[in-house]
Amino acid sequence: MARPEAGATRNAAGDRVVLHPLIADFLRHLADGRQLSPHTVSAYRVDLADFSGFLSRYHGDDGWDLGGVDRQAVRAFQAELARRGLARRTIARKLSAVRSCFRFLHREDHVPANPATGVRSPKLERRLPGWLGLPDVERLFAYAENRAAENTFLGTRDLAILETFYGSGLRLSELHALDWADLDLIADQIRVRGKGRKERIVPLTSAAVRALRRYEPRRAEIAARASGADRQAVFLSERARRLSRRQIQDVVRRMLDTVAEGSDVSTHSLRHTFATHLLDGGADLLAVKELLGHVSLSTTRIYVHTAPDRLKRVYERAHPRA
Repeated sequence: MARPEAGATRNAAGDRVVLHPLIADFLRHLADGRQLSPHTVSAYRVDLADFSGFLSRYHGDDGWDLGGVDRQAVRAFQAELARRGLARRTIARKLSAVRSCFRFLHREDHVPANPATGVRSPKLERRLPGWLGLPDVERLFAYAENRAAENTFLGTRDLAILETFYGSGLRLSELHALDWADLDLIADQIRVRGKGRKERIVPLTSAAVRALRRYEPRRAEIAARASGADRQAVFLSERARRLSRRQIQDVVRRMLDTVAEGSDVSTHSLRHTFATHLLDGGADLLAVKELLGHVSLSTTRIYVHTAPDRLKRVYERAHPRA
């Protein structure tokens, strides 16, 4: 059966690929039904475009149909990804996208079965997240405080970004999406829209509240001077527009370079540092899970491996014979 066109997209190599209409239906389900972020939907689109391009090569033409894709084809796709030298984590992600797509199509009775169910993803190497020790955190905030003491827009804004990241453990996308209405500087908390647009309430440290209050009048001055200013966004550029994710990364990266230049720490490392320091301080793993907005406790458990001293303290405190 000839494959009807459903709009062209690009795969990971930048090649033009025409997506099957049923794949387009799945992507709409992710965006509208599950309300995943545009970035996540785009990642699914690229991975499924890779799979679509492979199927055309595998069958030798465009005459393939999703209902006829079998387990052997999915395994052949996995083998091709490995021959291309892709990392195991990347291969696992692409297989997960294929598996999720077929699960949806099978549930909607578009295909007779999910051919990806029995295809195992490659075993992933366990990577511990990068994070900062307390001495580095102290130096980082000393640097940011000195800049903010000049009471400039950039200095006060950058300190507020740092305090909010580290003090509340937000994801980059969550901090980017913050509106001023999401802040409660009286109750010291933020309303955060996480993955799948799920909302949670996260505490603000007193240091973060002070930094945001110091930044607030500088933000108001910038917004008042600019035409078309974004008056909802918390973190603004000098043109009074909401800071992009890339701009936030650049701001944080410059500050991190003052204490950890050349290391593997990144913007996301502040979230890892938040979790690790909470656990080091004796916080309950379930509480940290809720603060981070994790769905599964297994996702949060990785931070236990970064804090082995905590396990010994818990053991000595809890075991009657320790």
